[in-house]
Amino acid sequence: MKKKLVNQVKQYFESAFATAPQHVFLSPGRINVIGEHVDYNDGFVLPAAINKYICFGISASGSSKCTLIAKDLDETYTFDLNDELKPTDVMWVNYILGVIHQLKDRSKNLKGVNIAFSSTIPMGSGLSSSAALECGIAYAFNHMFGLGLSKEDIALIGQKSEHTFVGVNCGIMDQFASVFGKKRSVIKLDCNTLEYEYHKADFKEYSLLLLNSNVKHTHLTSGYNVRRQEVEKGLAILKEAYPGVKTFRDCNEEQVKAQREKLGETIYNRCLFVVQEIQRVLDAVDALEASDFAKLGALMFATHDGLSKEYEVSCEEIDFLVDAVRNNEDVLGSRMMGGGFGGCSINLVRKGTEDALIAKVSREYKDKFGISLEPYKIKIAKGTTLYKD
Repeated sequence: MKKKLVNQVKQYFESAFATAPQHVFLSPGRINVIGEHVDYNDGFVLPAAINKYICFGISASGSSKCTLIAKDLDETYTFDLNDELKPTDVMWVNYILGVIHQLKDRSKNLKGVNIAFSSTIPMGSGLSSSAALECGIAYAFNHMFGLGLSKEDIALIGQKSEHTFVGVNCGIMDQFASVFGKKRSVIKLDCNTLEYEYHKADFKEYSLLLLNSNVKHTHLTSGYNVRRQEVEKGLAILKEAYPGVKTFRDCNEEQVKAQREKLGETIYNRCLFVVQEIQRVLDAVDALEASDFAKLGALMFATHDGLSKEYEVSCEEIDFLVDAVRNNEDVLGSRMMGGGFGGCSINLVRKGTEDALIAKVSREYKDKFGISLEPYKIKIAKGTTLYKD
């Protein structure tokens, strides 16, 4: 699959620019095993890069002119490096311009490039194709022009591009996972300090399966902003009650429960989820280290129930997908992945049973909602890299 993507991009580049690309880079999408909505709540996340990629063919253009071709969209964009770079009304271009804008500030060594790219990361499915695009471009320029950037620099440049040129105030997890990904490993990332550890993720007789609901409800952004306000209010009340508490990480379930009346039912539920989810990530790391996949699966189900009932960021379609596999003996765990209100469920499934499960759930889902399900069988992969034949 990877080889096929690389060959397609090479051929496409050659037909567009009448020469083979000097370099080929691969930048992966990501999953998050557990740790949802805690990146902005002082928690930890447990992401990993996956074997779905954006592949870039790149060569120096011989001038200050840059030509970008998005093969999948059949769109081309041209600009001059010497011009002032500003956001455009072509959204995919902004992810790239935002990165190059920062690189221009850091170095006078940049030269014009020709780029053609194609992707196997499904757009809008919560697998972070945007982070893969940003980090792939930063990584490629770093390699070609000797910019001396660290992996952390590349992740932060990707994040800032999204903040400044795209207008999405995203956390660091997506870019970090795309750059730092390691085969058969998940990353326990502290989103505050960017301290991280790798933990083995050899699921043995189990595999990870994503089921894309193919729905995206419009209240994702508004719901996200409201949740942030609610937990900020809740944390302020908890700090007042317990002078030792500075973040949700310093807080335990009993303390939240003791303040239930003062918090009020909605904010109590939000805070309870956050404190429980921070603990679930730590428990999930222990379960992985012990190869206790039944425990990991139970934690995934518990996270989904919290996201659905306490944090209220799920939706009918995703709840249906999780409930459809809840009592299946071949599924250890399932949960909503990402910001919510649509996207994918992530499932820990016994190897060899995936196709039967996909057929059954797809049929039930189509009967219920009239929507076709998209399944993705995935493996944990290494981060952004220069491709070598």
